[in-house]
Amino acid sequence: MARDRIRAAALPPHPPLGDVSERAAEAPSEDPRPPVPGPAPFVLICGLDHANVDEEEAVFRSAGVRFAQVVARSEDDFLRLCGEAEALLLQYGAVTRRVIAGLPRLRLLVRYGVGVDGVDLDAATDHGIPVANVPDYGTDEVANHAVALLLALARRLPELDRQTRAGGWDVFAVQPIHRLAGQTVGIIGCGRIGSRVARKLAGFDVRLLGHDPYVAEVPPGVTPVGLDRLLAESDYVTVHCPLNAETRHLIDAAALARMKPSAVLVNTARGGIVDTAALAAALERGRLGGAGLDVTEQEPLDPRSPLLRMDRVVVTPHAAWYSEEGRSDLKRRVAEEAVRVLVRGEPPRNCVNPRVLAKP
Repeated sequence: MARDRIRAAALPPHPPLGDVSERAAEAPSEDPRPPVPGPAPFVLICGLDHANVDEEEAVFRSAGVRFAQVVARSEDDFLRLCGEAEALLLQYGAVTRRVIAGLPRLRLLVRYGVGVDGVDLDAATDHGIPVANVPDYGTDEVANHAVALLLALARRLPELDRQTRAGGWDVFAVQPIHRLAGQTVGIIGCGRIGSRVARKLAGFDVRLLGHDPYVAEVPPGVTPVGLDRLLAESDYVTVHCPLNAETRHLIDAAALARMKPSAVLVNTARGGIVDTAALAAALERGRLGGAGLDVTEQEPLDPRSPLLRMDRVVVTPHAAWYSEEGRSDLKRRVAEEAVRVLVRGEPPRNCVNPRVLAKP
């Protein structure tokens, strides 16, 4: 398991000073505490579930940065393991105000990915700590995944596949299947990924509606509308907005009730944007035609979830971002942000709390 490999990569408690990355494959220690840092900047990779840190190591080695890996997700984990770190590279875990206040050496937080909903941005700003992300490493991958989920549900491919594997050969067993051309697709969130989805779907001769109160212009070929109209008129709704206080449960029972009973919902953004219980209830009552989910409120999805028993639901394991090229880009660029700030003294390339940059 990837998490076991991470745990096995924890460094001995008192290694000699030098490049920590050179010792990442040494024998595991029962004590997961990272080494005491020396003069070189010291970075901790927290809870990464990738098989290796080759890209990060290459960047850090060339810049003279020492690093180690720990498994930290809870507040107590961060406070116990990360006190000597000048930067944390984060995939999972909640970095709260208590954590930020309790890490006196911390100078930078970098998120593996786009969403920073696990970081208390106000607390980071109050303590003068920039929070960076990588907003454009997997844009094409996520857009392709969203379109793939939409097309799979439009053509009812999972049901046809299951029937054929079971010995059936009856196209009409999954009727009706309607022509995609001429139908309406609503895009919630018209930033990088939403815009790429619109561009890809334009070739399918669909009508495109877009809702995003934070962009000045929607992509070409997309009609800007309010959320209520988008939900009411769309045959397919695909979600591409960030998760924050305003968008949590944006798609709740009331929003689902405004959608067509035949409509399909696709979510490749963040699980918390959709109320999972309300979605399951709407599907069970026939108030929604289907759903394609790459993200859910609870990850992994509970094996007892009714969503996993529904024919017209496709669930993938938060995989939309993934390609070998995208993964390599992400890992390298996360490490480069740490070098940019800790070694070169520059601001992050992608700072999500830019007010902090005005602080001394």
